[in-house]
Amino acid sequence: MTWMVTGGAGYIGAHVVRALIDAQMDAVIIDDLSSGFERFVPEGVPFVHADILDKEALIHAMTTHGVTGVIHVAGFKYAGVSVQRPLHTYTQNVTATICLLEAMQECTIDQVVFSSSAAVYGTPNVDLVTENTAKEPLSPYGESKLIGEWLLRNQAVATGLRHTSLRYFNVVGSGDPAVFDTSPHNLFPLVFEALVAGQTPRINGTDYPTADGTNVRDYVHVADIAAAHVAAARRLESHDAIEPAYNLGSGDGLSVAEIMTTVAKVTEIAFTPELADRRAGDPPRIVANGDLAARDLDWKMRHTAEEMVRSAWEARLYAEKDSAGKISAHKGSAGKGIAE
Repeated sequence: MTWMVTGGAGYIGAHVVRALIDAQMDAVIIDDLSSGFERFVPEGVPFVHADILDKEALIHAMTTHGVTGVIHVAGFKYAGVSVQRPLHTYTQNVTATICLLEAMQECTIDQVVFSSSAAVYGTPNVDLVTENTAKEPLSPYGESKLIGEWLLRNQAVATGLRHTSLRYFNVVGSGDPAVFDTSPHNLFPLVFEALVAGQTPRINGTDYPTADGTNVRDYVHVADIAAAHVAAARRLESHDAIEPAYNLGSGDGLSVAEIMTTVAKVTEIAFTPELADRRAGDPPRIVANGDLAARDLDWKMRHTAEEMVRSAWEARLYAEKDSAGKISAHKGSAGKGIAE
């Protein structure tokens, strides 16, 4: 059996591919390299440079490589930017998913693991988010991910498609120093680039009703996320019962102040974060219950906060040493490292 990983040259997708290899499962990557990098593709893994909006390219890749299942990681993932670019977001995340499902149907491929997001919940007014928490996305990105889940559900009714959606929370770290988070919007890269540039990271809000006054978020290691994809794929292959969606969260979370303290320890760069007022709409705490994923997907937090930060920092340093790594250094693109 061969699994196609859409977006397999990106930060999360490349980790999923490595997890498949470690599990001795065949993989093929399709990626347009709009946010991924060909050097993230492991040696020996077939790589198709194509846009998943190109159905004929999808069908050709599926038939050429004998694809039997799809792990759909590709998409436009910037929630904040999606507000300014809603049409682009829906094209990349909804239209492209429709195109993928059409290609799968034509190739009689009936199993898919979908990369969803905690963004489907918006800012829930609960301390612990479960899969049944109300879906109230606040951005076109969150809405597009929820629509993706609906598409899979409806296609399952129509064709018998077997599927599951994995709702990530804050994905961090690195399972391979050659693969790192290249986003100019995510917390860890923002803080690292601020420190490298001699700037001071900033915390927005220190008066939340939390233990240290800073808000709490659910940080999960990218290698753990990747392992959950493999477990889901295996469950689909075995025709085992599977839920339509799973939260991939820690159950307790970490505060922004705790992250800052850990970053200072790991990087050995002493700093005192700048303190600013809250940002409008930021909830005190968003943490997910991962019990369903623990039951079915062997989901667990295998990395401590220090291990998450250290692996991300080591990957950042690796990129600095690699001349090709300059493409990921977002110096000047984001200004101060801003933490929620």
